[in-house]
Amino acid sequence: MTNAAAGSSAKAPGRAPAFGFIFASALMNAISFGIMIPILPNLIKQFAGGDTSLASEWNALFATVWGVMQFFCSPILGLLSDRIGRRPVLLISLFGLGVDFLFMAFAPTLAWLFVGRVLNGMTAASFSSANAYLADITPPEQRAKAFGWMGSAFSFGFLIGPTIGGLLGEHNLRLPFLAAAALTLINWLYGLFVLPESLPPERRAKAFDWSRANPVGSLKLLQSQPGLLGLAGVGFLFQLSYMVLPSIFVLYTTYRYGWTPRTLGLTFAATGVAGIIVQSLLVGPVVARIGERNAVLLGAGAAVLGFIWYGSAPFGWLYLLGVPVFALGSFLQPGLQGLMTRRLAPNQQGQLQGANQSLTGIAAILGPPLFGLVFAWSVRQDASLHAPGLAIYLSAALMGLAFLLGLAVAHQARPAAAQV
Repeated sequence: MTNAAAGSSAKAPGRAPAFGFIFASALMNAISFGIMIPILPNLIKQFAGGDTSLASEWNALFATVWGVMQFFCSPILGLLSDRIGRRPVLLISLFGLGVDFLFMAFAPTLAWLFVGRVLNGMTAASFSSANAYLADITPPEQRAKAFGWMGSAFSFGFLIGPTIGGLLGEHNLRLPFLAAAALTLINWLYGLFVLPESLPPERRAKAFDWSRANPVGSLKLLQSQPGLLGLAGVGFLFQLSYMVLPSIFVLYTTYRYGWTPRTLGLTFAATGVAGIIVQSLLVGPVVARIGERNAVLLGAGAAVLGFIWYGSAPFGWLYLLGVPVFALGSFLQPGLQGLMTRRLAPNQQGQLQGANQSLTGIAAILGPPLFGLVFAWSVRQDASLHAPGLAIYLSAALMGLAFLLGLAVAHQARPAAAQV
């Protein structure tokens, strides 16, 4: 058994660990996915002959299958990165993702576009390897700050990605996919020449065990350390509750406040900027002062208040005043990652991130129908119920459960030694 602690940061021979690449990778991937947000539904509708109902059904299927692919593939890629290293898994996944965007750009039929979305879900599971890389190169006491920066990269990417996609889509619905492919493949090429390995051979898993490279095996890993499964539960409730925003935000704000596309775009921008400020500027110093446990509780509590505010606001301007409160929810994930990564050894970090990404896949499967159906029912009953924000209140309740669970399980742990 190797005695290297999980907290030490590994260095590849001759090259410093490339946090800059991982940050750039997260940013460019988020931009690539953001580019597709305003485009994919319209391309599906074009393939469906302009039939909105049929396009909606296909769009739901696309979203579901993407989550299913995340659910099954993330544990595989996570464990594979523990066995052969982070670098090859990241580079293969990035190359595959770039080729997949090209596949969708030139898909001749809806069925081929669907195949492309399946491949997209498989290759997007590389996010688990990126997070494991970050855990490798960052001391435990600095991980919350590092994961905060990663969160800001995603926020910034999803802030500008839809804008780029919308502008390019005005000319051709296929053009945004080509732009996403170009960004991803440039990132792959940069990594091919610059990215060092973060997990040296002596710190890797000794074998690739298929019994652990699946969602059930991931669950066993989460049960291996005290409190780890509970922390994963906090993360799952967080991911599930936040699915309410992509699921019903546009429909809810249009129905309740009569917002135009311009107002929606400005609100997306304001929310993204607030999140970036918290993740990049506040997470590091605040977590250093209050600790990872309190960061988790602060984030969960702020999310509860933010969701209640959003669901209760009778006017659009009042909704916007809740944006800074809701942004404080961004403290949860960095604090949670800091607590979870401390509990496992270097050669288990890939498995851990694969398990987390798999739970995100479940949230992506359950969230849209759950919140969509609740919102639809509340609108149909609005004349008597007067609660169009019911689905958002449900998210607040889920985050309330996450807060209570965090109180019970979010405790500090010593870094673990590597496992054979």
